[in-house]
Amino acid sequence: MWANRCQRPLIGIFAICLVFFFIGSAKAQDGKKRAVFVSIAPQKYFVHQIGREQVDVQVMVPPGASPVTYEPKPRQMTALSKTPVYFAIGVPFEKKWLKKIAAANPDMRVVHTDQGIKKIPISAHRLEAEHPAGKNHHGQLDPHIWLSPKLVMIQARSIRDALQEIDPAHGSVYDANYEAFASALTALDVELRNMFADKQGFQFMVFHPSWGYFAHSYGLKQVAVEIEGKDPKPAQLKALIAHAREKGIKIVFVQPQFSSKSARLVAKEIGGRVVVADPLAQDWLRNLRKVVREFKGALQ
Repeated sequence: MWANRCQRPLIGIFAICLVFFFIGSAKAQDGKKRAVFVSIAPQKYFVHQIGREQVDVQVMVPPGASPVTYEPKPRQMTALSKTPVYFAIGVPFEKKWLKKIAAANPDMRVVHTDQGIKKIPISAHRLEAEHPAGKNHHGQLDPHIWLSPKLVMIQARSIRDALQEIDPAHGSVYDANYEAFASALTALDVELRNMFADKQGFQFMVFHPSWGYFAHSYGLKQVAVEIEGKDPKPAQLKALIAHAREKGIKIVFVQPQFSSKSARLVAKEIGGRVVVADPLAQDWLRNLRKVVREFKGALQ
């Protein structure tokens, strides 16, 4: 009997300890960042703006790699098996790998952040004289939807909704972060609209046609140097130089993922300069403002 009396307080203490142990474990789990995956670096910026300290954003295509030819590493495929959500955006890399990525984790939700966005054929951004009939990238749609602030707003809503679904406990946090991000995007969009209000039709030259949605949003036109993903032939290069001279184009934008040899030749012939503008930069806002500063210089 004495032994039973001694055991009762011990059992009670043990039960209390178990309760505190499970409460502590639950808090630790709740406070743990949720690992989510994105295809390209600019998406990391968008997801972080909404998820903040609640998320750990992993990028599939690392800086310097091409979202056309990149192949995931084994360690990335292993990490995917533990993530609750993958944010797709419609880059070529996904056409080959997205089904395999989804198969690596049947419980993972794949969110297509480009849903609801009307895409434009790459040919719609190009100089018509560059391409014979029927050669315009075979109707390929431009994937660079992250370079237009108003299209980023659409992507941001998809990101917010997905994060609220996998983590409803922080739903109000995600909503507040989204509203702040949306306000910043709206302010940037208004700023750019005002900047280009009286410059409709202004043309700028790029090596790879990455800035089509940006141009389309603000009434501009990009002229691409590369033809069908390749350096232009001599006759095509001559036509580009003549066009740039006629339109007074003085800046040629290039990106680190492609050779800039042809772009530099064009810049030399028109008395212009080459400016590096990486559409895959992770610091999306800083990168976009850098490009805008170059536009301001060209407009003055």
